[in-house]
Amino acid sequence: MTDIDETRRVLGARLRELRKQAGITGVALARSAEWPQSKVSKIECGQQLPSEQDLADWCRIAGADFQLPDLIATVRNVHAAYQEWKRITAGGHAPRQRRGLRLDTSASLIRGYAQPIPFAWLQTRDYATEILARCIEFVGGTDDLADAVNSRIRRQQVLHDPKHHFHLLLDQAALYTRVGDEAVRVGQLRHLLEVVTWPRVTLGIVPLEREFIYVIPSFTMFDRHTIRVETVSAELTITQPRELAYYEKAWAALQAQAAYGAAARVLIQAAIDRRGSDTRYR
Repeated sequence: MTDIDETRRVLGARLRELRKQAGITGVALARSAEWPQSKVSKIECGQQLPSEQDLADWCRIAGADFQLPDLIATVRNVHAAYQEWKRITAGGHAPRQRRGLRLDTSASLIRGYAQPIPFAWLQTRDYATEILARCIEFVGGTDDLADAVNSRIRRQQVLHDPKHHFHLLLDQAALYTRVGDEAVRVGQLRHLLEVVTWPRVTLGIVPLEREFIYVIPSFTMFDRHTIRVETVSAELTITQPRELAYYEKAWAALQAQAAYGAAARVLIQAAIDRRGSDTRYR
C-alpha cells in the first residue's frame, strides 16, 4: 500500500465515522447527495478519492460542516503527493528544475538510486540537453529547452555546497544507455570519472551482476523525511514513515553491493573503453 492509498483509506474511515455519528445509513447519504449508492462505499473503503464538492455535501448531510476545512486539506495533500507530469510541466520544464533546487537545498543529506540514466545533478550540459529534449517530446508541455537546461545546470551548484552531502547510487546499466551521439555519451562518462573524486559526493556503481533484492524504481531521499519517485506518468512524494522504511531497506541493500572509489572508476572506464580506444579517458 502506498502513502496515497493509506491516506485514502484513513480519509474513508473518517468519513464513515462522521456518517455513523450522524445516524445516517450509506443508502440515505447517497440518496440525499443524489449519488449512486456504490460511491459512498467506494469512498469509505478508500477506493475513490472524494472531490472537494463531495466533502462539502458529505459534511452538510452529516451535520459536520466544522470538519470540512481539515478534510479538504487532506484531499489537497493527496493531490500534491501525486502529480502528473503533464500538470507539473504545463508551464514549462524549467520551473520544475527550479522547484527541484528548493527541495535540494532544504536537505543536508541527499541519497538516491538511479537507472537508466545518471541523476540530474551529475549530467553534463550536452547530456542534459538530450535528456530534457526527449522529456519535452514525450510528456509535452511548453518547449523551453534552453531555459530548462540552464536551470538544471544551476541545480548542480548544490553539489559543492559544504552544507550538503550526496550519496548517490547509479545502476551500471545507466553507463550504457544510449543518449545522444558518441561524443555526448563519452563526455558524460568522463564526467562521472571526475565526480567519483568530488569531496561532497559519494558515488557508488551498483553492478549488473548483483543479488536480486526487489523490484526497485529510481528514487531520491531527502534527509530521512521525504522521498521522490518518478514514474512514467507522474512524480510521487512519499512521507509516510512505514513506506519510507521500505526505501531505507532497499537503499541499504543496494549500497551494500555498490562499487566505490577505484572499483567504481574501473566500471566507468570499462564503459568508455567499449566505445573504442580513441575515446579512452586520459
